[in-house]
Amino acid sequence: MTIVPVSLGDRSYDVRIEAGLLDRAGEALAPYATGRPFLVITDERVAEAQWPRLKAAIEGAGLAAELVTLPAGEATKSWPQLEALTDRMIEHGIERRDHVIALGGGVIGDLVGFAASIVKRGCNFIQIPTTLLSQVDSSVGGKTAINSRAGKNLLGAFHQPSLVLIDPDTLDTLPLREVRAGYAEVVKYGLIDDAGFFEWCEANVGKLLAGDSEARAYAIAKSVAAKAAIVADDERETSGRRALLNLGHTFGHALEAETGFSDKLLHGEGVAAGMALAFGYSTRRGECSGQETGRVVAHLRAAGLPASLGDAGISASGERLVEHMLHDKKMSAGTLPFLLARGIGQTYLAKDVQLDDVAAYLDAA
Repeated sequence: MTIVPVSLGDRSYDVRIEAGLLDRAGEALAPYATGRPFLVITDERVAEAQWPRLKAAIEGAGLAAELVTLPAGEATKSWPQLEALTDRMIEHGIERRDHVIALGGGVIGDLVGFAASIVKRGCNFIQIPTTLLSQVDSSVGGKTAINSRAGKNLLGAFHQPSLVLIDPDTLDTLPLREVRAGYAEVVKYGLIDDAGFFEWCEANVGKLLAGDSEARAYAIAKSVAAKAAIVADDERETSGRRALLNLGHTFGHALEAETGFSDKLLHGEGVAAGMALAFGYSTRRGECSGQETGRVVAHLRAAGLPASLGDAGISASGERLVEHMLHDKKMSAGTLPFLLARGIGQTYLAKDVQLDDVAAYLDAA
């Protein structure tokens, strides 16, 4: 087992990574039991694929659990589903010392974490992520949220989990498209500040996507460790370091908004196209060589990910896409910082970007 600590003082927790861990989860959950059944929240697809394993593990440890199943998909990160879930938690008798369990991908983790942050003014929760994207990114760091009509993740709270249990074997039940979407967040860590890891990605993407357990375990552990270090340094994105984790997201969220936050463009696909656009825009500004940008684009396409507006099926004008960006939660004093790059592994936060220039770039992209 690989254990990655997230060091946040009295809010510190461990991320445990091991193949087959879901089948032994009862042992890990036992210290968090309070005498009442755990409330496990998941979606319809994950319930079918993973709930029998978790249920057997919990019962095998002499514990009990009740299941709440929500619809699958990004639309679940909404006010109606948040209301339904918080009502169910209160009906269950959740107390502040209790731990609810988020079993699923990023949508479930974000929604359950936000619900846990507000029920009884805050109860505890445990993340058991089952998608590559949630394992390497959204389950770690305590950002929780739902979407609003104006944009993605605009309603939320910082609320750290008490424990994260990652079983790479859960990826075996995912469609290849979902694995590819999660892989975008893996590549991100190389592009931020680890050119050596990006080289590893170039050499090993085929094995990872094909299900090689060693490649997957390494990529997950490496990504989690990178994120844990950044979160420990800047938990609430006040110094600017944690903002680096948003590479590709400002562009990507605009693309997601244009597609209605639907399955037309998965979050990871939007991030992939967004990272390519961020590198391309950096080249436009004369800060990143075209060769470096071309290498990023080539790798994303080799992974089966979109690396342009056309790849992502986006035909909207630059002006329209920039309108989506105006609702970005990183807006400050009417300006929007962008994550740009001077090269692979050299991402930085630019605060001098003019949105009309971004619109012109997108029109030409």
